[in-house]
Amino acid sequence: MKKLLFLTYSIILLSCSPTRKFQEAAKSWEPEIQKLEAKDKAEKDPENGILYIGSSSIRLWKNIDKDMAPYPAIQRGYGGAKFTDLLVYAKRLVYPHQFRALVVYVANDITGGKDDKTPRQVLGMFKSLEKIIRKKYKNQPIYFVAFTPTKSRWKAWPQIREANALIQAYCKTKKNLQFIETEAQYLGADGLPIDEYFIADKLHQTQKGYDVWASIIKNKLNETLK
Repeated sequence: MKKLLFLTYSIILLSCSPTRKFQEAAKSWEPEIQKLEAKDKAEKDPENGILYIGSSSIRLWKNIDKDMAPYPAIQRGYGGAKFTDLLVYAKRLVYPHQFRALVVYVANDITGGKDDKTPRQVLGMFKSLEKIIRKKYKNQPIYFVAFTPTKSRWKAWPQIREANALIQAYCKTKKNLQFIETEAQYLGADGLPIDEYFIADKLHQTQKGYDVWASIIKNKLNETLK
């Protein structure tokens, strides 16, 4: 009887797993993940490296090594990553690495579209990602970079901002979990995102934008990495 109850409970847990729930939708990213896995095999991680995972803002950061020096960078961003697929691929992206700290930026679950997640759903997925990471890495600091305000998604900014606030509040309750605020540095005197920080699509960053991002992230690393 005990074995039957345990089996039933295990099946329920598996069916509720966010990883299992999102697997089908995440399949389109399989080729990108395989490319990153090939990179893992071809490259040796730097000692005391900072691992960066997440969406295209991480992937397109072409000067990350220079911008983040003297912190060695391990760059593992892909396409339009969402938490819904990052949860599926987190082990494959993170577990092969030994790192001093992990930086996460995933900004595509709230875009102003009909399939948007709610701010509380985004918080829940962030918590699930944290649990996956903590299964192997008990003490390494995890840094969550706030969703950046952009003109291309300005209509969704109230919801995006709420998600930021929820994640920030949660980070304050956990050891080795840090929130990196960016809003103030990316909004101009008119209260709108600063144009020169973004390319023509009003979503991805120019080098000036990355300069600001790097400064914010590096300052947080300087303050908190001991």
